[in-house]
Amino acid sequence: MEAAIAVKPVIKVAALCGSLRKASFNRGLIRSAIKISKEAINGMEIEYVDIAPLPMLNTDLEVDGTYPPAVEAFRRKILEADSILFASPEYNYSVTAPLKNAIDWASRPPNVWADKPAAIISTGGGFGGGRSQYHLRQIGVYLDLHFINKPEFFLNAFQPPAKFDGEGNLIDEDAKERIKEVILSLQAFTRRLQGK
Repeated sequence: MEAAIAVKPVIKVAALCGSLRKASFNRGLIRSAIKISKEAINGMEIEYVDIAPLPMLNTDLEVDGTYPPAVEAFRRKILEADSILFASPEYNYSVTAPLKNAIDWASRPPNVWADKPAAIISTGGGFGGGRSQYHLRQIGVYLDLHFINKPEFFLNAFQPPAKFDGEGNLIDEDAKERIKEVILSLQAFTRRLQGK
């Protein structure tokens, strides 16, 4: 008699990019993460969630406990996700205004970030977006987001050899392997927190 093999449910990941630029390198990281998850990781689906349609946070837009349609749709995507993947560029040593705006909308009552596992990847000049990651982790404390600690992923986008093509697609194979390690860590952490 063959033992039944338990099939683990698919982990749904909402991926957010803090840059609104079409050829954003950070969005390129997310595209790579999506491709890697489809090709090399079983039991995980990563969906890019666009934050560009969100209006700037203004509580006057909250009417009778409801939010503008774009905000409601965004909050639903976060609520339905099992975990979150942030690609966070660094602007002035911190997270970008669009990303902070998205975070704030989803934290309005009820906070839809609460108890979700999360991971951060970033790229840019110098420290590769690293300072934004530390600010995002601080924000996550209040939101009850639970970030994986390791592996960390920072990538200097401008250090030779080329890391991205002209459209912002990641072409560096070592970086792709490091993203895979982050995704696998997020998957394991999510299962652990879900008790599955």
